[in-house]
Amino acid sequence: MTVITHSTTPFAGQKPGTSGLRKKVKVFQQPGYAENFIQAVFDVVQAAPGATLVIGGDGRYHNRAVIQQAIRMAAANGYGRVLVGRGGILSTPAASHVIRKHRASGGLILSASHNPGGPDEDFGIKYNGANGGPAPENVTEAIYARTLEIGRWLAVDTPDIDLDVLGTVEVAGLTVEVIDPVADWADLMESLFDFPAIRAAVAGGLSMAFDAMHAVTGPYAHEVLERRLGFPAGTVRNGTPLEDFGGHHPDPNLVHAKVLYDLMMDPEMAPAFGAASDGDGDRNLIIGKGIFITPSDSLAMLAANAHLAPGYAAGLKGIARSMPTSAAADRVAEALGIPGFETPTGWKFFGNLLDAGKATLCGEESAGTGSDHVREKDGLWAVLLWLNILAVRGISVADLAREHWEKFGRNYYARHDYEAIESARADALMAELTTALPTLPGKTFGPLTVASADSFSYSDPVDGSVSRNQGIRVLFEGGSRIVFRLSGTGTEGATLRVYLERYEPAGGHLDAGTPAMLADLVAAADGIAGIVRHTGRTAPDVVT
Repeated sequence: MTVITHSTTPFAGQKPGTSGLRKKVKVFQQPGYAENFIQAVFDVVQAAPGATLVIGGDGRYHNRAVIQQAIRMAAANGYGRVLVGRGGILSTPAASHVIRKHRASGGLILSASHNPGGPDEDFGIKYNGANGGPAPENVTEAIYARTLEIGRWLAVDTPDIDLDVLGTVEVAGLTVEVIDPVADWADLMESLFDFPAIRAAVAGGLSMAFDAMHAVTGPYAHEVLERRLGFPAGTVRNGTPLEDFGGHHPDPNLVHAKVLYDLMMDPEMAPAFGAASDGDGDRNLIIGKGIFITPSDSLAMLAANAHLAPGYAAGLKGIARSMPTSAAADRVAEALGIPGFETPTGWKFFGNLLDAGKATLCGEESAGTGSDHVREKDGLWAVLLWLNILAVRGISVADLAREHWEKFGRNYYARHDYEAIESARADALMAELTTALPTLPGKTFGPLTVASADSFSYSDPVDGSVSRNQGIRVLFEGGSRIVFRLSGTGTEGATLRVYLERYEPAGGHLDAGTPAMLADLVAAADGIAGIVRHTGRTAPDVVT
């Protein structure tokens, strides 16, 4: 095997985020750019000679080119085996499972999550470790440091392999196995859920619509929903992964999945259950006939009924939620007598709890839900757990929601996203807000009085690490809450996320409209943070 050493230059401070490196495709197409990052990963993780590496992605534009180069680089860096999904396809949760099942040293996941795809859109790479989860912070920081000093990357000079044919090929001494991207994950789902009960419900008339958004979950949904569970052909919509996601934004929210939402709100045409997933398959949207279930409520409702699925029949060890996620799941944890954890945003925090056996179900308000079956959020897993519950209970989504709220109360909740704000403006808003925190308690904003305000910090109960400045929390008397955070999931500017939550106890107003119930909080958010003054925006770009 002849290894070629390519000279290169450092990234010069282009820091990868917590979800890996995300930039425009044209940035990744620069000579040596993707190679710099991949080599930095290999240099830092230093896998044992002959180790197994998993590679796959969401099928977006530029995936195939980077996968071919990553294979050549893996051969040059001493890996012995690469598992790659056919067509370069592996959903993020499926990649996590493949890493765990095949005892790989880790994996490269090529995705920019729910961001648009295409020649002028977004691309991304992240590294997951041997537990199947995102690399911990000390590893991502070391990778970043390496990108600042790297001067060479290694590869072998070999032709591309055929990614569309299952089987094994040799690349300069490296065994490359092109695997079915769906089979391992689908078998895992069948071990967790009561497929016979769901099949019986389908035969009895349970109907659904699933929008794969021309993203990675199409093949998974066709296999599990239509072939294994018996939903009719056509249940899965937009089920062929496309490099540009059909020109659409593969984010399963009420803006980008409006066609599905409109269908589910049509009393004549709506099936019993509707769902969608995102670009890389780790997020979900849940809609019943005539009712949208927020991700926060979905986590709570799944936790309250998870015992109905065989994989969770023994009960839950704990429930974890990210800090911006509503407190609905906390009330379920209390009722079940199990721990409830509030963590920073980022699945790696859940991974620690899952690995330590402290939690079973986890969820984020950004439509990510999962369990200890993998170390990533899993959009279709959440859909299947919902189907399992509906089939066993013989209940509609609306009736299940009403029953839950009557028992636990309702957390009216919304997230307002102000996207692509100039970074300087976004930073100024957060800096001013942070400075004002000590002065907020006791102040009134309309009918609301601030009870406390802080910058959220988290002490990890597993490894003892402390994560500070994870978002601004403003709590009002009576239990209402606003959270402010800047997100790094975009590739241009900053996204300000404002989370609004009002708790209505059981017996209260459980059927009111969410906008009306949150109107006072919307006004208070601008009064506290000066959103219009800092950004010039009078309304959010996306409401979830």
